[in-house]
Amino acid sequence: MKSDELEARECIRDTLARYNHAGDRGRLSELAACFAPDGVLELSSEDLSTGPAEIEARLSRVVSSSKARATRPLVRHHVSSIEISMEGPDEAQARCYFLVFTEVGLDHWGRYADRFECRDGVWCLAHRRVRVSGATANSRMASEYAVEA
Repeated sequence: MKSDELEARECIRDTLARYNHAGDRGRLSELAACFAPDGVLELSSEDLSTGPAEIEARLSRVVSSSKARATRPLVRHHVSSIEISMEGPDEAQARCYFLVFTEVGLDHWGRYADRFECRDGVWCLAHRRVRVSGATANSRMASEYAVEA
């Protein structure tokens, strides 16, 4: 593996971390900035948001509805088993699992399937597909999402 590929992989991991840290802290503009200008967030096959402004607006609705149900809002994403496949010098695919903890404990879990592009030297999300695989009975965040196998 050459140094430019190692650097790309580390930049992709950094983008994954920045996305989740920003989301956990409610900094949705910072989260949305992880996407390309025409990047897509796919929460379900019928729930697509394109571009940082639309992504931020969509996630604002999720945060608003989940905070209303929480006495002490807490969100912590844990991402693991990150697999990155370089498709070219400026394109990559990434897959990983996530667990989300809230004040109720383990809230929900699933997978991300991502397409990354390097634009102007910055690795950003071109497409993120979020799939919730399961949720606890008292989930505060995943109740609006269909659980998929």
